[in-house]
Amino acid sequence: MGRAMSTVLFSKGRVNGLKEEQGFDGRIVLYPSTQNLKDYLSWRQADCHINNLYNTVFWMLVQRSGLTPVQAQDRLQGTLAGDKNEILFSEFNINYNNEPLMYRKGTVLIWQKVNEVTTKKIKLPKETEEQEIEVTRTRTKVVPLHCDIIGDQFWEEYPEILAEDS
Repeated sequence: MGRAMSTVLFSKGRVNGLKEEQGFDGRIVLYPSTQNLKDYLSWRQADCHINNLYNTVFWMLVQRSGLTPVQAQDRLQGTLAGDKNEILFSEFNINYNNEPLMYRKGTVLIWQKVNEVTTKKIKLPKETEEQEIEVTRTRTKVVPLHCDIIGDQFWEEYPEILAEDS
């Protein structure tokens, strides 16, 4: 069973200090099994978390502590996640676990069926004036999610992602 996956990870928000929108590459990959796909996506999300934690501390050191980028990089060299969390908390009163999920977990894009309600004007036979009616259509749209995909809860909540006919 092959699995194809396409990723385009982005953020609409602009981080202070960056001149451009942040983003990651997009790619299509064929995976031999569902487990390989889940493992890869888990790795990408963990990588997003690691990179964001580093960048959050880095820019706090530059913007609030007045370090140069080289000094901030030197200070962070060899630190572990716990060290970075401690810097954020003790020096900037930031609990990284309270940062929005969008930054800690990234953005996951899924195709999801959603109901769209629109208003249409129609003219019924034998009537002179138009009437407005509500029409509900089910459409498949790309929906951005900010959630944990490493555990089982995400996959249980969206089983259609891994369904054979999807």
